[in-house]
Amino acid sequence: MIETRTIRTVLVANRGEIARRVVRACRAAGLRSVAVHTDLDAASLHVAEADDAVRVGSYLDVAEVVAAAVASGADAVHPGYGFLSENAGFARAVQDAGLVFVGPSPDVIELMGRKDRARDVAERAGVPVTPRHDVDDVPPDAYPVLVKAAAGGGGKGMHVVRRPEDLADAVATARREAASSFGDDTLLVEAYVEGGRHVEVQVFGDTHGTVVHLFERDCSAQRRHQKVVEEAPAPDLDPALRDLLHRSSVALCEEVGYVGAGTVEFLVAGAPDDGGQGQTAYFLEMNTRLQVEHPVTEQVTGLDLVQWQLDVAAGRPLPLAQDDITCTGHAVDVRVYAEDPYTGFLPQAGHVLDARWGGQQGHEVHAAIEGEALVSSAYDPMLAKLVAHGPDRDAAIDALLDVVDGSAVEGIATNLGWVRRLVDSGPFRSGEVHTGWLDAYDGPLLERPHVAPEALRAAALLLGEPEDSSPFGRGDGWRSAGPATPLVVHVAEPDGTTHAVTVDPQDEHADATARGRRVWATWQGQTWVLEQADAMRRTSSAAVGDADVVAPMPGSVVALDVEVGDVVLEGQRLGAVEAMKMELALVAPHAGTVTHVGAAVGDQVAMGHVVVHVEEDA
Repeated sequence: MIETRTIRTVLVANRGEIARRVVRACRAAGLRSVAVHTDLDAASLHVAEADDAVRVGSYLDVAEVVAAAVASGADAVHPGYGFLSENAGFARAVQDAGLVFVGPSPDVIELMGRKDRARDVAERAGVPVTPRHDVDDVPPDAYPVLVKAAAGGGGKGMHVVRRPEDLADAVATARREAASSFGDDTLLVEAYVEGGRHVEVQVFGDTHGTVVHLFERDCSAQRRHQKVVEEAPAPDLDPALRDLLHRSSVALCEEVGYVGAGTVEFLVAGAPDDGGQGQTAYFLEMNTRLQVEHPVTEQVTGLDLVQWQLDVAAGRPLPLAQDDITCTGHAVDVRVYAEDPYTGFLPQAGHVLDARWGGQQGHEVHAAIEGEALVSSAYDPMLAKLVAHGPDRDAAIDALLDVVDGSAVEGIATNLGWVRRLVDSGPFRSGEVHTGWLDAYDGPLLERPHVAPEALRAAALLLGEPEDSSPFGRGDGWRSAGPATPLVVHVAEPDGTTHAVTVDPQDEHADATARGRRVWATWQGQTWVLEQADAMRRTSSAAVGDADVVAPMPGSVVALDVEVGDVVLEGQRLGAVEAMKMELALVAPHAGTVTHVGAAVGDQVAMGHVVVHVEEDA
């Protein structure tokens, strides 16, 4: 037990949406917030919204971040999640500087951050665990097994092995990954539960010896051990098993004197039955920090977990006893990543022309970016979390679809449209999705959707607007009486596919924005880039007679076929730009001589960047 400490200023040792979330909580509590940022993040929203900001070279530099906290006059440091949030050395350095670390003690972080030691503690607390094997002596009948790094998290150093002959390679690979990511190549080998669900319990402890749970979440929709969709409470759990998970999680925290927000993670196998014996659960690990998915717990409990963190860090007791904490309705969230689901989920980076997020009363958006922004490949590709609540699971999913439908990200590829299709799919709605489901999936969800009619209509509406609004400006001419004939606009996709679209403003159409001669149209989260067909056929990059050949979209220069001094013909390919995994040719607008080349292969260029200048022949 410690005395109550006065906290007036909090340094937020993180970036993106979680930094914005902590800044908002500080403002609501009347506390001063200080952001840290690298040069890449100098113009980021978390910097603009904090009361003050300090530049650091890296979010992972313990000494620099602590020095920034001291120099800013902070009383406490909130680590968010990721980066240094589960670094015992960082927590210890914060405390050694005379500041409050918003989280558990360094000793507890160190203990529970190791999967092997955490497993030992779990066994002492009566938490169910999976059978464990010696790395060098796995019985032939034990397969499948899970090889995983004892240190760290995030799915790094984790591999499923199904045959004895594959074990040696998996162990070698896991050791390399663990050493590289965590500086520790110690491994665990445990029984692997096929088709298991990831269920985790939110726990909270204070400095007065009280520990409570805030119910559980299901995070089974994962790709390569990275969560995609989360919900609370977990559906289809035996009541007896649900109670066991709650009780054993609290017991685990009491065993180590846990303080602050934490999560105890389990793998649940089997289906529920009336007798309560249909399911089993096994301890996975404990996360000694706030989780990315904490908003779904806030939605069903009505509690502010970041405010609880700040109160507990100040030495105040938890505001509610266990019996006073209730779970109402159901909440679901999705993570929006800068990645292309239709090319193997390759990470994306570049210039976001506009990010717009839907939402309505009772639902939340936690976004790292809004409007125009630059997405760097240097950091985690998560752009936002979209959260919705409803009286039951189906209603929560329906509400989430509405939030997605009101959102759009233009400029780079994201998983927004794909994840909408996932949560609205039969397997997800019926509860078939387990931790290995997405990794094994090879169905229509992975096929790039055909351009939606609503997107074509939206593009046609924008592209078909005449510059002259008088009757003489219409493409079908002027009439003394009678309605104008329908306006038909030829719309093209970047691959050259063209569509003849009849413009009718009364038709349902997508959310769309015109950027020069291009339109970004978003329908149900999926974005398509469209253009007037005749312009696309004539040249992919410049209007006829324009000497500048420009990048049609933000992207990477993947080919340059000319250099200064080359004589080219009209329509000749000069190079190519790849954007959103589509290669767009850059062609000569007229015959002439190349007098300027403004990029090199591999360069990232903005939309409108002059790649080549062709001086027209006299």
